[in-house]
Amino acid sequence: MNRRETLALLGTIAALPASVLAQQPNATRRLGVLSVTAADDAIGQARSTILVETLAAHGWKEHDNLRIDWRSGAGDRARIARLADELVALKPDILLAVGTPSVEELRQRTTTIPIVFAVVTDPVSQGFVKNLAHPGGNITGFTDYDGPLAGKWLEMLTQVTPKVSRVFVVYNPATAPFAPLMLRTIEDAARTLHVSVEAAPVHDAGSIAALASRKDGGLLVLPDFFTMANRAQLLAAIGEARVPAVFWSRTFVDEGGLMSYSTDSAEQLRRAANYIDRILKGAQAADLPVQNPTKFELAINLKTARALGLTMSPSLLALANTVVE
Repeated sequence: MNRRETLALLGTIAALPASVLAQQPNATRRLGVLSVTAADDAIGQARSTILVETLAAHGWKEHDNLRIDWRSGAGDRARIARLADELVALKPDILLAVGTPSVEELRQRTTTIPIVFAVVTDPVSQGFVKNLAHPGGNITGFTDYDGPLAGKWLEMLTQVTPKVSRVFVVYNPATAPFAPLMLRTIEDAARTLHVSVEAAPVHDAGSIAALASRKDGGLLVLPDFFTMANRAQLLAAIGEARVPAVFWSRTFVDEGGLMSYSTDSAEQLRRAANYIDRILKGAQAADLPVQNPTKFELAINLKTARALGLTMSPSLLALANTVVE
């Protein structure tokens, strides 16, 4: 090949669209991951493992043709913002945002780098995407919530003996901006179930400890990475109150909480990895629909129920996917 032919070939390659260049097998790509959980948290570690394994199954192998920059916010909103700055400055090919605060911070810093999200509630109302079917822009992903879910949490608390007639809804307004949406659903269900509902916002260790005084009702803990990051203190306060509680993640039940009804976050990470693969191979985030959860899991800790002197409804137990004895 002479010099003129070589220059012509190089010019042709330079003119190729990114979607074509993205498919070159020997190119090392860069993925930035911003998670709300702490790096040493068991949940975060499990999700990281799932992500790496699923990407490898698609041919994207860390330390080979894929570099992954991991950042973990440990439930600290200011830290998440700083880490978002770091990741965007690295100019990755794509970003994965796990949790609502991660999406909020990353979207403020880039409108060009594709962002795939997972474990996020109501992305349309929060302004992350235009609509689920056609997200537009540079953001798409997978939600962890569907409309009736909050009502189901409340209903679960009514299937406990002694009967619960008052429920305190626990969340941190700073990290759960979608809480008003869920509260409306819970209040609608409360009228049908003849239960009174009251918000019980928590902001720090002191307000979590104050939950121990809520001895005159049940507790409903909304999806919130603040409560996840502080779950040990939260479970201790609820244990001291000796009241029934329902949670948004099975992790709480595994660590002593009474019951949970939740989406499968592991499945969300697998599906997010599929989108990452498709975008790295040339797909546009704007063309990939946001997908609602498809798998749900009911978990009940009978050991905790016995310790609290509670009896669970047989119909509820019959529906449980997991029963901790």
